[in-house]
Amino acid sequence: MSGQMLARTLQPMIAIYQGNSPMTTNGTVAIRAANRQDAGSILEMIRELAEFENEPNAVKADEKDIERCGWGEKPYFEALIAEDDAGRPVGFALYYRTFSTWEGRHGVFVEDLYVKQTARNQGTGRKLLSAVAQIAKNEGCLRLELNVLHWNPARDFYHGIGFRHLDEWLPYRLEGNDIVRLAEA
Repeated sequence: MSGQMLARTLQPMIAIYQGNSPMTTNGTVAIRAANRQDAGSILEMIRELAEFENEPNAVKADEKDIERCGWGEKPYFEALIAEDDAGRPVGFALYYRTFSTWEGRHGVFVEDLYVKQTARNQGTGRKLLSAVAQIAKNEGCLRLELNVLHWNPARDFYHGIGFRHLDEWLPYRLEGNDIVRLAEA
């Protein structure tokens, strides 16, 4: 991790740990910044999320990919881990920075939010999102965004904490050979 990114990551964490906040132990779940040693646990939960989303064979990433992209020379994401009172990972939030040209400010996009079945309905997902929101607030972000599948029952949870569905925007994606074709056009 670069010095600048580490400083940017740790400063909000230091501020969060100092007060009554989602980063402190609350009940039986504690939220902390992920580190390189969490790559295996993160990958395991990514696979569980893929299973939940009815795409069990869609995960192509391996532990080295998670390590390289999260803690390599040029990190592309950051993550938070939710741990139970025994120190076992029970959830994670993986996020990265975005930029709004209209606002002229950066934001945070939550790529994955996952809570293991055993820790659901106990406030774990809210604690993870609250911790990401605290980081976004500390950095002066104006947006916190995520995507959710249309059939996911968690949509009510997101609406309940203030997220709104953007009806006017449709997601588009270009993958694999299509990227190559466009690059060579």
